[in-house]
Amino acid sequence: MPTTIIRRRKSSPAAHADEAGLLERLRGGDEAAFVTLVNRHHDAMVRLAATFVASRALAEEVVQDTWIGVLRGIDRFEGRSSLRTWLLSILVNRARTTAVRESRSVAIGDPTGVLDRSRFDETGGWATPPEHWIEDAEERLGAAALAARLREALQGLPARQRAVVMLRDVDGLDADEVCAVLAISAGNMRVLLHRGRAALREALASTMREVGT
Repeated sequence: MPTTIIRRRKSSPAAHADEAGLLERLRGGDEAAFVTLVNRHHDAMVRLAATFVASRALAEEVVQDTWIGVLRGIDRFEGRSSLRTWLLSILVNRARTTAVRESRSVAIGDPTGVLDRSRFDETGGWATPPEHWIEDAEERLGAAALAARLREALQGLPARQRAVVMLRDVDGLDADEVCAVLAISAGNMRVLLHRGRAALREALASTMREVGT
């Protein structure tokens, strides 16, 4: 995906050591460590919460509630997942609760006509692997116009597709982390990711046709 939209971050031994040190400081009541944690994850948490609730204001409320939960529960964190995965799992639980409370269900299906289902096999995988369309498109469309169109298309995805695409492609979580955060199977995650990416690809192709390229 274009670097103006998506930045993939890889974990490393240094990152794990940094997280361990940060966790120790958090458990010790270090306020600066909490500020570091907020600065590191807050924006991604708001983006994820917004896939479950109806407004940015509600997403911000969910994130604030999550931070309170983190402060109260940090001593119970057992380290079975990364700190980031734990944070986002708490967020998803609170976002889902908020969505139910607000009497709004999360859309899980695909909008009719968005996808060409012939592109997928019976397992939800690609029938034929997609071409390297992003690289070509970046050469043929202005970066600003492309970024705006992809953001619009991303917001138009069904909620679970959007959550998976954002966690996997925007925030750089690996597949296992995405499954843990959203409490879904690896197979379900792959289907949602394939379909979300396919919808974004189709949106970009449509934009390219509109500008006559």
